[in-house]
Amino acid sequence: MTLETQSGAVLPFPPARLSDEDFLRALGVRVRELRSRRGMTRKMMAQESDVSERHLAQLELGDGNVSIVLLRRIATALNVSLAELFTAEGSASDAKRFILDLLERLPAQQLKTIAARLTKEFGATPKERQTRIALIGLRGAGKSTLGVKLAQAVNAPFIEMDREITKEAGMDLSEIFSLYGQSGYRRIEQRVLERILSEFPRAVLSVGGGVVSEKETYDRLLASCYTVWVKANPEDYMARVMAQGDFRAMAENDEAMEDLRHILEAREPFYRKADLHLDTSGESAEQSFLKLRKALQTEIG
Repeated sequence: MTLETQSGAVLPFPPARLSDEDFLRALGVRVRELRSRRGMTRKMMAQESDVSERHLAQLELGDGNVSIVLLRRIATALNVSLAELFTAEGSASDAKRFILDLLERLPAQQLKTIAARLTKEFGATPKERQTRIALIGLRGAGKSTLGVKLAQAVNAPFIEMDREITKEAGMDLSEIFSLYGQSGYRRIEQRVLERILSEFPRAVLSVGGGVVSEKETYDRLLASCYTVWVKANPEDYMARVMAQGDFRAMAENDEAMEDLRHILEAREPFYRKADLHLDTSGESAEQSFLKLRKALQTEIG
C-alpha cells in the first residue's frame, strides 16, 4: 500500500518517518481497506468494535487520533492483529523472493521432490483441482443459480457453503454474526471448507463473497478447487438481491450503493486470482450458464 501526501509525494506505509498527519491518513486508508475487504459497513464495524461510527469515520478520513484501546477493539472486529493495522498487504513478498531465490539454486531432481511435498501439504494437483469447481463473488452475482445448473450438468454434488456453515453452527447466519461476530463466522467457514475438501473429491461449490477476507482460507480454496469469479455490475448485484426480497441494505443504509462499490473495489484484486472470470451483467441465468459451460469446456475439457 502506498500513500500520497498533500504535497503529491507517494510514500510506502509504514515508512520509517512520517509526519503525524500522513501517519494518520495512512492508518485510515489501511482500516478502510480491511473493512471493505471484509464486506463490513461502518455501522457493522461500530457494532463489532463498540467504537462509534463518528470515531470510525474520523479515523478513516485521517482526522481521528484514536487511543490504542480503541485501535485494539477495531483490530479485533477486523480479525487482525494490532500490528497488522500498520502493515501493508503483500508484506510477505520478501519471504516469497527468498523462496524463489532458494529454488533457483536447487538441482532439478530436488525441485521435483519439493513440488511433490508442497502439493501433498498445501494443495491438489491441477487435475485434482478441476474435479471441484468453486464459484466465488458477491451475493447477487448468480453463484447459487449457476452452481445448481452446473452440478446437474456434470453430475456432481452441489454444496452451498452458507448452508453448510449454518448446519455446522446449528443456527442461521444472522445468529452466528450476532453471537460470534465476523471473526467467529470466518473461523467456522474455514472449518467447514476443510471438511468439504476432505469429504468431496468432486463437487460444485457456491462460496460466500467474503471468503477473500481471510487469506489462509482463500489460499486453501484456490489451491484445492478450480475457481470461477462470477461477477456483475453494482446495479445488477443490488437489483438481484432486492428481487430475492432482501431490502435491508437499502432500508438501513442510504449509502448502500457507495458501500457496494467500495467493497467491489477492495475485493477485486483478490477475486481476480480465480482461474476463470464470468461476467453475468445484463444476462439471464440461462445465458450465463451457457457461457459458463462453454468456458469450462474450453479451459478444462
